[in-house]
Amino acid sequence: MFVTDIRQLKYQEALHDHCGVFGIYAPGEDVAKITYFALHSLQHRGQESAGIAVSDGRKLRSIRNLGLVTSVFHEDNLNKLKGFVAIGHNRYSTAGGNVHQNVQPFILSTKYKVFALAHNGNIVNANELAKKLTNIHRTTTSDTEVLTYTIYKAKREKWKDKIINAASTLKGAYSIVACSKKRLYAFRDPWGFRPLVIGRLGSYYVVSSETCALETIGASYVRDVTPGEIIEVDRNGLTTLGQIAKPNLKFCLFEYVYLARPDSVLNGELVHNVRRNSGKILAQESPVKADLVAAVPDSGTSAALGYASTSGIPFGEVLIKNRYIGRTFIQPEQHIRELGVKIKFNPMEKIVNGKNIVIVDDSIVRGTTMKKIVEILKKSGAKKIHIRVCSPPIRWPCFFGVDTPERKQLIASEKSVEEIRKFIVADSLKYLSLSGLIKASRQSDSSLCSACFTGKYPINVNYNFKKNIFEKEAT
Repeated sequence: MFVTDIRQLKYQEALHDHCGVFGIYAPGEDVAKITYFALHSLQHRGQESAGIAVSDGRKLRSIRNLGLVTSVFHEDNLNKLKGFVAIGHNRYSTAGGNVHQNVQPFILSTKYKVFALAHNGNIVNANELAKKLTNIHRTTTSDTEVLTYTIYKAKREKWKDKIINAASTLKGAYSIVACSKKRLYAFRDPWGFRPLVIGRLGSYYVVSSETCALETIGASYVRDVTPGEIIEVDRNGLTTLGQIAKPNLKFCLFEYVYLARPDSVLNGELVHNVRRNSGKILAQESPVKADLVAAVPDSGTSAALGYASTSGIPFGEVLIKNRYIGRTFIQPEQHIRELGVKIKFNPMEKIVNGKNIVIVDDSIVRGTTMKKIVEILKKSGAKKIHIRVCSPPIRWPCFFGVDTPERKQLIASEKSVEEIRKFIVADSLKYLSLSGLIKASRQSDSSLCSACFTGKYPINVNYNFKKNIFEKEAT
């Protein structure tokens, strides 16, 4: 393979949540800077663009651009965002969608209405909704714009009533923060596919994709936004406006595997503990004799610690991750390009040499990165490499807010475990069972979405649905 950007290789190999969202209502506080630090904590949920919209009750101002949080915002431009209500967004795009006009929050501004909205998830009926939006000229290729205009076109005058009336027409995954000139809104689909939590900052409220952002800004966790719940925050505090539909929790199991930060709490469980438990169960299900247990950093570390503690095999580091590589569009020289994964992960040859090693990772998507990791470890002198994956094989694409490749590009959809082992040239390969992963999560089977492993989707989906459907229309 002709590798031009090894981080792009890893980016393609991993599964990504589309976005992180944050909202705050806090008169007297610097809501723009608070939102900045919250988005910094949610950077793992989206690394291609970032945006913040702030209202002072009269005007709504925003800063939105491509890049990481630290490159989009700085002291000078944040100082221009004065107000008491703000929403923020980090984004992962679909293929071809990483363009400036798709950066969120999406701002709707008419003669009489101003509204900003940020969305985590996928509206799977966005194409049908778009066809109903007459006399609307779309300026983006994102389903978020369709979602916003669907709310704008809904019956009644007040935004809270428009949201209530529009929400029942939305199909798919959505954890949403929005704001008008004077109010903050948040709502979540009835299945609760993606996380959304409420925090308290002094006497005011914030809403966030994960609890890790609450801790960063000094807010305390209050509760989750209930699946299907619509909330409003204003000078009178927090109010539940209504329920979109009866809650039927189908929380994304893959949040525990990879998407969420290990220090976040999801449905009452610390993510680190879930991953550590998954490693312990994996060691029971698939033991092997080895000299060392190591992780593919950083997502496999918690599970590797669990595997080591149960197996009795010492834990150690064999791959050092270059945490400062970032996404680059600079073409490496040929001799550097040929180094492949070494640009991202560098092996410690003195530790690897002569060892039988268990490598623990969160998942295998296409298999290309794991194949190269096995290759460089064996070139560094490892005797045997045993791969242990702390999730079941990913055989089906996600339609509910995770950026997965098409099914034919998922290696486990077309190959058996043994065929994958041969492809990555490992000495053994074992996956955690679905029942083992569910046990590690300490959630009930009925409350989880595991469609990427089983193909059993909680709601009917169009298998030909493309997340970039509007991008095709725009070309």
